[in-house]
Amino acid sequence: MSTLYYSPGAASLLVHWLLIELGLPHSLSRVDMQAGEQKRPEYLAINPHGVVPAFVEDDGTVRIEAAAIAMTLADRAGRLAPAQHAPGRAAYHQWMFHLANAVQPLFRIWWYPHEVAGPDNADLARDCVRPRIEAAWQRLDDHLAVNGPFLLGAEPSVADFYLAMLLRWSRNMPRPGDAWPHLGELARRMKARPSFAELYAREGLTEWT
Repeated sequence: MSTLYYSPGAASLLVHWLLIELGLPHSLSRVDMQAGEQKRPEYLAINPHGVVPAFVEDDGTVRIEAAAIAMTLADRAGRLAPAQHAPGRAAYHQWMFHLANAVQPLFRIWWYPHEVAGPDNADLARDCVRPRIEAAWQRLDDHLAVNGPFLLGAEPSVADFYLAMLLRWSRNMPRPGDAWPHLGELARRMKARPSFAELYAREGLTEWT
């Protein structure tokens, strides 16, 4: 059986959510990031990057990068992703790469501003990155206003699960992502899925329900 190395609420949440949604058998191994387990030799032997998720397949192959794992799972299951050569496949790739490259990295600056600006300039770093996150939400909301209710139209895809995770990450920001009307509606739809309730129960999460 495959094993997901995860930490509650971290980027591994996307993979965990899809494993539940797609009904794929798996086991879980929690990584205590507060205790620094992700940087210990035992875990680094699995994922040298020292982050979650790591997904170990039945044959022992290790997969990393949440977005890539998520796309692979959907393709294998034949659900939540347009088929190869289907009209929506290019747009699906576009949104997955946009979220991975243009939105998710901004949260690293918000949470760890000292990494880019030093401890004395943490507030300045947050002040600089907040408008960039809010601009990303505005562009996504504008797209959903015309093309929604989901990123690819009428039906959800892995990209919407990914977007919902990122919206959750913004829950304590001065203006969270679900304060935008169409993003808020997408978040409501995604949180109403039975798999979301199961995910929260398994990870012991309570906020943003």
